[in-house]
Amino acid sequence: MPFIPEPDLAGPESALPGRRLSELAEQAVRCTTACCGAGTTVSEGGSEHPASVTHPDLAPLVSVQLRSGDGPIPDAQERGAPVETGDLLRDERWPQYRAMALDSGVRSSITLPFQRAGLTVTLTLFSFRPGALDDVPHGPAQALGDLATTGLVRDRRYRAALAELDHLGTALRTRPVVDQACGIIMHVLSCDVDKAFTMLRRISQTTNRKLSDVASGVVETRGKGLERELAGLAAKEG
Repeated sequence: MPFIPEPDLAGPESALPGRRLSELAEQAVRCTTACCGAGTTVSEGGSEHPASVTHPDLAPLVSVQLRSGDGPIPDAQERGAPVETGDLLRDERWPQYRAMALDSGVRSSITLPFQRAGLTVTLTLFSFRPGALDDVPHGPAQALGDLATTGLVRDRRYRAALAELDHLGTALRTRPVVDQACGIIMHVLSCDVDKAFTMLRRISQTTNRKLSDVASGVVETRGKGLERELAGLAAKEG
């Protein structure tokens, strides 16, 4: 089972991306010769989401880069192009990452970035041997990353659609009480429905309450006690 170094997966928004990242890392390792492990990340609008690695020993190699903003992963995210280190014994970039990688026995790595619709996914492959990952950008790991990123974008759009449907359902459920409240305000002010709805919305704004809650209050009291407030608002509206 893959190890999640930062397992903030309690909410539904993060659980699905974490699962896709884990699957991508595992599949990339299985189809890449000389690879000893993999790590994946996803970011959106500059904010990082859960990262996944295939072995606990690789977790610090990902975490140190995300914390410091220095390493193959941040460089690949910024450039939008693969970042390779053929031999960490000779490559002196990213001192913290380099020291930690060598301490873990990692001699080479390559990070592939995938960018779609404001989403950036990275896939990093590690090897115990120098120069062992030269063909990765042209191999199956590239196709797997493309597929996973497309899936993440689709998942995000699906969740957005569900949220929109939920908002629409709420609006439909509260519409009857809003209509009743507008009818009461129309009677109190002798105004049309547009004016009544404007008054209802203005009360919602000035009292920092949901429109549906204001409407429920108007219906429950039949508008009693609101006559003066409604008249004052109507006068301001002109």
